Parts: sequence; C-alpha cells; structure tokens
Amino acid sequence: MGPIRAILLPGAVLPAQPAYGALMEALGPDVQAVAKDLELYAGDEPPRDWSLDTEVDGVLRETDALGWETFHLVGYSGGGAAALAFAAEHPKSLLSLALLEPAWAGNWDWSPAHAEVWKKYGQLELLPPGQFMPAFMRLGVRPDVVLPPLPPGPPPPWMAKRPAGIKAFLQTFTSYELDRARLARFDKPVFFALGGRSNPDDYGEVAQRLSTVFPDFRVEVFDERHHFDPPHRIEPERFARLLREHWDRAEGLRKANLG
Repeated sequence: MGPIRAILLPGAVLPAQPAYGALMEALGPDVQAVAKDLELYAGDEPPRDWSLDTEVDGVLRETDALGWETFHLVGYSGGGAAALAFAAEHPKSLLSLALLEPAWAGNWDWSPAHAEVWKKYGQLELLPPGQFMPAFMRLGVRPDVVLPPLPPGPPPPWMAKRPAGIKAFLQTFTSYELDRARLARFDKPVFFALGGRSNPDDYGEVAQRLSTVFPDFRVEVFDERHHFDPPHRIEPERFARLLREHWDRAEGLRKANLG
C-alpha cells in the first residue's frame, strides 16, 4: 500500500496553510496531504465567471500535476461545497469524501428555518464593510455562542479579498446546479464533521439532508466546536485520527470490491 493522498480545500476565509497546517502535522509523514488554496483568490478580485466548477477544475489541475489518478478529498465550508461539486462531477477520482460543514449542499427542498437562514445570508450584501464579517459569522453559530472579537491591529493582507470572495460564493449558490442524483450514486465513504455549537438550521440540516443522499454516510459531532473554531484547527489530533480511520475504511472497501 502506497502513501495516503489527500487534497484539503479551505473555506472562504482562512488560506489553506493556516487552515490545515496543524492537521497535516497531526496526520503524520505517510500522508501526502496537499492544502490547496481556492481558485477564487488567485487574483486580486474573484474571476468574473467564477463558480464551483472553477474550483473543481482547479483540483483536477492540481492532481494532474501531482500525477494522482485517485485521492481522498476533504473540504471545509466553501471548500466543502466545492468538494460536493467535485464528487458529483468526478466520482471515479475519489477514494472518499470528508465534509467539514459545507457551506451549501444544493438548491433542494430545505425547511422553512433553513430558507430563513439563507434569506439572511442574502441580505449581507446590503451591510457596510465593517458590519459584513461580524454578521456573516453570527449566522454560522447558535444564538448563545459568544464570538471572539477580531484581533487588534491591521488585518493580514489576504483578508481584503474575503468579503468579495464570500459574496461570490453566495451568488453562485443561487444558480449552481448540484446534481442530487449523481451524489446519490457516489458509493464511496462520506464523513461529515458537525460542530455542536454551529447553527443547527444551517449545518445541522445540511448533515441531515446529505445523510439521505449518500449511501455510505457517517456524521461525527464535535460538541464544543462551531463553524469558526472547527475541529481541524482546534482538535487536529482527534480529527486526524478520525480521518485516518475514514481513509483506512475506504481502502478496505476498495480492496474488497477489487477482490
């Protein structure tokens, strides 16, 4: 058995390296994990024709350059939405899928509570710049969660791109067609990490709905975590152990199917 190969897609805020650095260290030297930045932020502004397909194509270019025919895919938040799009379009390339509270999972028959959350996301564009990020973060967590203030001093240079990037995600979610039937045919193991303090009308419902779509689906609840202190950053050792178990199971199933 060769090394484990995995692509890790970040969310719409942190770049890939700070998002996944601790997790990659915890995974160990026998895992070839590539933390891939989003295509969304390759330039100073989001590409005019950007969509989740742009991120799918970026993953294909990355893995082609690495010479990987198959690999595991991990995606958090916006990167989780891109990972779902990839699984729908290129299922044979994936050995498994791991979703860390994907920001979106298709324009399906959501509950009124979920629809209300997304109505509020749509209203974010009306806010002045100084209110956008705090309001965006507030929507992702339970009402009783106290979010930390933004750190003092000037923000890192990459932060300037984030409001426009988040808006690009929200816009493409209104029109992108995520094929539910294709996802239902994806028979590799799917792991979903859910924060117990995240907004249940958003990420909790996404987990529930995807559990009825994927034939091999497992949810792990991290009781003390929420969308903005996710387990891959705050509990990297535990999360690495769960990922390794997920990947080992996928490898066992692959071998059994080949036999």
